[in-house]
Amino acid sequence: MTLDLFEKFDRTLESFNQLPKGDFNPFTVSMDAVISPTEAIINGRKTILAGTNNYMGMTYNRECMDAAEEALNSFGTGTTGSRVLNGTYNGHKILEETLKDFYDTEHAIVFSTGYQANLGIIATVAGPKDYVIIDADSHASIYDGCAMGNATVVRFEHNDPENLEKRLARIRRKDPDAGILVVIEGVYSMLGDQAPIKQLAEAAKKHDAFVLVDEAHSIGVFGKTGRGVAQEQGVEHLVDFTIGTFSKSVGTVGGYCVSNHPKFEVLRLVCRPYVFTASLPPSVVASATKALELIKNSNLRVKLLENSMRLNKGLSDAGFNVGTTGESPIAAIVIDEQDIAIAYWQQMMQEGVYVNLAVPPATPNGLNLMRCSLSAAHSLEQIDYMLEKFIAIGKNLGVLN
Repeated sequence: MTLDLFEKFDRTLESFNQLPKGDFNPFTVSMDAVISPTEAIINGRKTILAGTNNYMGMTYNRECMDAAEEALNSFGTGTTGSRVLNGTYNGHKILEETLKDFYDTEHAIVFSTGYQANLGIIATVAGPKDYVIIDADSHASIYDGCAMGNATVVRFEHNDPENLEKRLARIRRKDPDAGILVVIEGVYSMLGDQAPIKQLAEAAKKHDAFVLVDEAHSIGVFGKTGRGVAQEQGVEHLVDFTIGTFSKSVGTVGGYCVSNHPKFEVLRLVCRPYVFTASLPPSVVASATKALELIKNSNLRVKLLENSMRLNKGLSDAGFNVGTTGESPIAAIVIDEQDIAIAYWQQMMQEGVYVNLAVPPATPNGLNLMRCSLSAAHSLEQIDYMLEKFIAIGKNLGVLN
């Protein structure tokens, strides 16, 4: 009997089929209309958006929208080609120049998504004879980049410089001349905890390893000009490659890598996710460019972190088991039982608050999470309403005593 190629997904399908059908399935939410960066119509009801990663609220910024509309009218809806063929317009070059200015680097390369940026850079830079050392809680795009490049992958314990040091020392004893890439994230997306980049990068440099930092959830949020956690910690000089995305603080879609490596531009010829993917539409490129210009000179991150502290402190004071204490715009409540987490998400939706339900295998250590991502555009009234509903439902479901 021929094996069904989909048989390996049976357990996942079984779990999915146990979820409620229709309007209150947490993985099939459809937005009828979006009113603002913080509100949408879902299932016919006005709902506060507290799980969109729209940290700066740029999706409705008037200047970004005007820039996108102008590019749409001037260049059409898309390029229909790769960057190495017909897919490079003047706007793509301007965006890369804007990134170089934003990060004060010599080189910048734009990808069609943040996922492809990690996939492309990691898979291309670290090959079969090299090592990639990654944090155990790394994003799926990092793991996939490792797999695509066929490098030897070594994991170190989450945010643990001493454990990283042990891994590096062991590799150097075994293979003194090996190429090594250490990959970390500025802010980890599920619990919102920051990486101790200084200590991790210093350990890497002690063993002549390159350092890549994914600042997807920290661009715009941390640092004097919004470059991320490496800038916040004053260690950008220890970072060889910075990866980022336009799909969070920048408010659109796309990804990028910036670097000062003198041979960096060769990636345009050898990086498959860059060479063989259609380039970003002109409207996206224009809005991203404008958003970066605004973020660099903005104080929105002050308001964002104030909002984050208000929600995280409120949840912690209420007695929830939270992932962080407000060190990022992410707030995550740990729920012991998955069926309770699902019921929690549904009741929050019924009360007009959309958050993310995050469950294994997407979460670290098998955790079930009610995950919020705040925006500088959230009002204090919206945050207090979220807190009120979190607490009331938590008591109702027995999560809070």
